[in-house]
Order: sequence, then structure tokens, then C-alpha cells
Amino acid sequence: MNMKILLTGATGYIGKRLLPVLLGQGHEVVCCVRDAGRFDLSGYSSESLSVLEVNLLNRDSLEKIPEDLDAAYYLVHSMSSTTGDFSDLEKQSAENFKERIERTNTRQVVYLSGIANEEKLSKHLRSRMQVEKILSGGSYGLTTLRAGIIVGSGSASFEIIRDLVEKLPVMIAPKWLKTSSQPISIRNVIQYLTGVLMKPEAFNRSFDIGGPEVLTYKEMLLIYARVRNLRRIIISVPVMTPRLSSYWLYFITSTSYKLAVNLVNSLKTEIVCKNDDIRKLFPTDLISYEDAIRHAFDRLEQQDVLSSWTDAMSGDKLDSGVSRLVEVPVHGCYVDRRESEIDSEEEVLARIWSIGGKTGWYYANWLWGLRGFVDKLFGGVGLRRGRKSDAAIKAGDALDFWRVLYADKNEKRLLLYAEMKLPGEAWLEFRITNSRLVQTATFRPLGLAGRLYWYSVLPFHGLIFRGMIKRLAG
Repeated sequence: MNMKILLTGATGYIGKRLLPVLLGQGHEVVCCVRDAGRFDLSGYSSESLSVLEVNLLNRDSLEKIPEDLDAAYYLVHSMSSTTGDFSDLEKQSAENFKERIERTNTRQVVYLSGIANEEKLSKHLRSRMQVEKILSGGSYGLTTLRAGIIVGSGSASFEIIRDLVEKLPVMIAPKWLKTSSQPISIRNVIQYLTGVLMKPEAFNRSFDIGGPEVLTYKEMLLIYARVRNLRRIIISVPVMTPRLSSYWLYFITSTSYKLAVNLVNSLKTEIVCKNDDIRKLFPTDLISYEDAIRHAFDRLEQQDVLSSWTDAMSGDKLDSGVSRLVEVPVHGCYVDRRESEIDSEEEVLARIWSIGGKTGWYYANWLWGLRGFVDKLFGGVGLRRGRKSDAAIKAGDALDFWRVLYADKNEKRLLLYAEMKLPGEAWLEFRITNSRLVQTATFRPLGLAGRLYWYSVLPFHGLIFRGMIKRLAG
């Protein structure tokens, strides 16, 4: 039966995986996103897709949600936004969502939460339980799926494990590596999310969902190493406090510090299913952790990563939306503009579209790396976010410490916005016109600190930007 479904969190890791499946099943999907400028419609040809710009913290914006809905997915969380008040944000978002959905024809809400079977829960898991309690008070049937560690190409768990194992032959690790978990493949998560849709037997119930094995985090790291044919030594020590553990994750992996703090607090709690009720109601072939790792690498090797956890993770500068940032300012800005004649527009365009990530920045990569390290020291995103694909770029993608604002190969234009810690705002644009490459760096300073910053890095900019355009132009 085809239905009209509301999908919140459509630009997040799970939402981007769930959307094409729902469309493929013939449903009409209404996507709720906080910033429509970060939703790339070009990847979907379905006429059954619509996008609404909705902020769950703003009740008035929720009035855009249509009333003729059959079901809704609640895939929203604020764990990476702040270490202090994310639970308050999640509470307010859930209350606003419930109040609006109750005034629609929605019969079911499906909420993806986390396994919370221990008496002592992290702030993150307590917040998830609070959201579940709020949503359960609605006039619709609530189905809650409580997941463990989700493993798939681009998932936060997979990328953190990947960073740790690939970079560290010997790990001096916190004692929480001995904590047990029940990791689940992203494929099984999507199967469960779609399997419970409009099934009366799933209404007003919560289910633990996990994979077929219970593993410690240490075992998960070693299994990954075995799949990658790497020898790794892991030594657990009891002296690493939660703060030290957070810094350990933050500087070695691509996670933000805010997310690292919340992850460490959660990783100290066992995440193991207490019942298998969902398997009785919706029998599913569960994918082993090792096979989930192999599937993730298949996606990476094929350059077919549908979504990444960095899609939703961004700096505070983007909170007001990317639409205001696409028009690069002129007044009150410092500009480094360079031009170069080129022989082959196609070759230069290919180099531009491959910039960052594994390819690097074509000139003085060590300086880019140093800037990323400094950004990490000040609590920024750093360079390690990389990019989802080595050759494809879409608006909204994370690209090292930049966010892609505009990417159009036909127009031969790529526009990036800096998410690094800066006393101001920065844009980097590449444009090809009339067999000339135009490379423009724009910086809008914030007060005296911004002006001092620009002049302090001016010698490095001269070196980097001059070398970069020369390499790009070939």
C-alpha cells in the first residue's frame, strides 16, 4: 500500500539511506530539513518527493507540515551540537513535533533511538529515553527501534573504528574498550525501519535491534584489523579519564570534540539487546559484524557511499542556513583572486572536482595539515572529515574543513565555505570561464581579531594559493 510519509532528519546519515528505499517502495515522501540548501534534489528523479524547510525548535515553521500524512519517521537528534544543552533541545524538538503531528492524520510515528537497558545511562541515552517518553504521549501509534552501534560506510562508528585501526599499530586505549556492544549493520537497520511501517502489531511498542553477535569494542577493533589484514596491538589502561578519552578520540579520529565527549560517556555503558521480540514479528537475516565491515568497504571501493555522518555534522556557522552564504560578500572583505590560462577545461575541472580528501590540496599539503591540526586544538572540525567520494561533489557535502555550498560541473563552478574556527567567515571559489581558471579566496573579518588574523596568514596564503592554482591549471 502506497502511503504519504513524513521524513525528518532527511539530510542525516540514516535519513539519506532510508529515503531512496521509501521512494523505491512507491511511497510519497515529504522531507523535513532545517536547511533546504543542503538537500540535493538532483540525486532523486521521483515525482513523489517534496522538501519542506522546517526547524523543529520553531513551532511556526512546523505549520508547513501537511495534514494528510499516513506515517512519520523521527530521526532527529542533537548530540553533536553541544555538550551542555542538547537534551533540552531534543526535549523541545520532540514536544513541538508531537504537538504538530497530533493535528495531522498520522497513524504511526517511527522513532530511532538507542539501546538503554542499563540502570546508569549516559546523558545522551537519557535524552533519547526522554524523547521516547514525549513521543509516546501522542494520539498516534509510536514504534521505537532502539539500536546499538550502527556499522556501514560513512557511519560514525565505522569511521571512528577505521581511523583508530588504520592509523595506530599500537593503541594505548581506555578501559571502556572492554565494554560489550551488539553492533548492527546499516542494512538491517533500514530493513527494520521499513519493516515496521504501518504494522499494527508494532504500534505503541519499543524494540531492541542489534546484530547477531555481542562484542567488546576491543574485539570490534581487532576484527576490523583482521578484515584489513593489519596486525594491531591494543593495551587497555585504567588511567584514562573520560576527558582524556574524549581528547584521544578527538585528535586521532575525524569526530568533533563535542561528539567525542558524548560518545565516550555512552561507550562506558553496555549496549546489548535484552529481547528479540522484533525478530519474531519481523524475521530478518542479520548480517555479522565482519560482513558489515566488508560491505562498508565494498561501498568505499565502488565510490558509492550514500551518506556520511559528516553530512549532518557542521559548525555553528551554518545554523542560519547555507542560502545566505551562496552569495559571496564583497564589502568589508579581504580577497585573494588569481587567474591562469588553461589548455584543457575538462582536465582542470576534473582536478577541481577531486580536491581535498585523499587527493589533498595540490600544493603544500603539510601546511593544510598543520592548519587542520591547529583547528582541532581550538575545537574545530579539522581536516580528517575528508570527503565521501574521490571524484563526486554535491552541495551540502563536507570536504575536509570546508562545506560545499555550490557545485555545478556544467557551470564549471565550485564554491566552498570554511567550517574551521576563524575570527570571521571564509569562502573559496573555483570557476572556469573562457579557458581561464579563476580562483578566489574571500575572508570577511570579525572585528580587530579578524583583521590581525588575515595579515598574520597572508604570507602563507600567498605561497599556498599561488602554488595551488599553478598545479590546478596544469
